Amino acid sequence: MRAVAPNAITALALCFGLTAIRYAIGGEWERAVAFIMAAGVLDGIDGRIARLLRGESRFGAELDSLADAIDFGVSPAIVVYLWSLQTSPRLGWICALVYAVFCALRLARFNAQIDTSEQPHKSAGFLTGIPAPAGAGLAMLPLYLWFITGEPVLRSPWLVGPWLALIAVLMVSSVATYSWSSLKLRRNIRFEAIVVAVAICAALISAPWQTLSVVCVLYLLTLPFSARSYMRIRRQRAAATAPTNAAP
Repeated sequence: MRAVAPNAITALALCFGLTAIRYAIGGEWERAVAFIMAAGVLDGIDGRIARLLRGESRFGAELDSLADAIDFGVSPAIVVYLWSLQTSPRLGWICALVYAVFCALRLARFNAQIDTSEQPHKSAGFLTGIPAPAGAGLAMLPLYLWFITGEPVLRSPWLVGPWLALIAVLMVSSVATYSWSSLKLRRNIRFEAIVVAVAICAALISAPWQTLSVVCVLYLLTLPFSARSYMRIRRQRAAATAPTNAAP
């Protein structure tokens, strides 16, 4: 019974992702994006609830991956396709397919490495590539900007298609990205961190699209820093093991 609650949350996230497609078909773009965002929030808490209740299971892990493939792969691809890419069906559908399939490949790679003992990125507190929820948020960045400005150029498939393909490549790439475990706060700034978190929540409520746009840009700016941090840790580990390997 301890596994029921987290699995129910995962199923609810799946319902939210599928509902986003329904609103996209009806042309209700803001609702479609909001439901994918809600699915991302639920995805972020189901694993923590499972660990809190000690309800982790292989079934739950597989269900979570399948839900993620739909919520953050299929749903954003269809939403963006219906919003922009369908005006250029060939290019648009190729980019949508690439994004959805690459998201599934990323999740398959993650599942294949669950039981692998040697995971350099994970052991250093980093992720390999952009995680699926972050990829979905980044893929819809043109939508956020369009909500703010209404500029027709932001809806051009020749702009949105390559952007979607770029995010797909970043998801399956080997770029080291920050994870929650790699973000360690000092005791003297934890209160300030809470203040920043409250300010972000307030901004999301009052100006959601502007806030999401800023968050996406800031996240992209962290990628060079996360890659450099991982390389520094990798060099330190190599230097620490070098004398041992050189010893007779």
